[in-house]
Amino acid sequence: MISFSLENKVALITGASRGIGEAIAVTLADYGAACILVSRKIDALQEVQQKIEQKGGKAESMSCNMGYYDQIENLFAQVREKYGRLDILVNNAATNPYFGEMVNAPESAFNKTVEVNLKGPFFMIQNAAKLMAENNSGGAIVNVSSINGVSPAPMQGVYSMTKAGMISMTKGYAKELAPKNIRVNALLPGFTQTRFSSALMENKEFYDMVIDRIPMHRHATPEEMAGAVLYLVSDAASFTTGETIACDGGALA
Repeated sequence: MISFSLENKVALITGASRGIGEAIAVTLADYGAACILVSRKIDALQEVQQKIEQKGGKAESMSCNMGYYDQIENLFAQVREKYGRLDILVNNAATNPYFGEMVNAPESAFNKTVEVNLKGPFFMIQNAAKLMAENNSGGAIVNVSSINGVSPAPMQGVYSMTKAGMISMTKGYAKELAPKNIRVNALLPGFTQTRFSSALMENKEFYDMVIDRIPMHRHATPEEMAGAVLYLVSDAASFTTGETIACDGGALA
């Protein structure tokens, strides 16, 4: 039988305080993983940690701002000291501070978007891969990109550009790390109901325009993203690397 069990696995999920990150963390814990929940502010993670523990799962909260390399290094020093290993990394943390035309994007918003959406995941993988390789046990990495990385969304050009870069980064790391039995894949969520997208969903004109382009004619819930990640980090996907899985209701079809 194909196993989705994550027993005895240590998983680190960034942006785990809400939305897609929370749903992924809860799901991985449900299947046996000890989850390290990461966000900029540790207080924001407490509710998710309690939810996992109340269901009998294992979770711990740690703070890290993805835009700062020294904080990423410190995060992995904590993981190495406490767990001595890492089996799963989910790069979910992201930001989208600017909604507007690319030609008018301020440098500050551009820098922040690149730092959190590209620089952070790049160095998270770099540190995770080294820790995974120390135990010669392989590992699984999932980058939460977006369908916007394939087809840029209106007024979200800078965000879409970074998500396209994440897809390329996924493929590059997948080729480099395959000999070490470390798999790297990407999830491409479509229009999903999160705090991140709440402003767009509250704009009826924009919402109707987006829904009209989705063959399933609805938006997704965060929980609908978690199943794809569970597959990608489990032994069921043992020969899958460098791939992108779009959970978008058919928007890219």
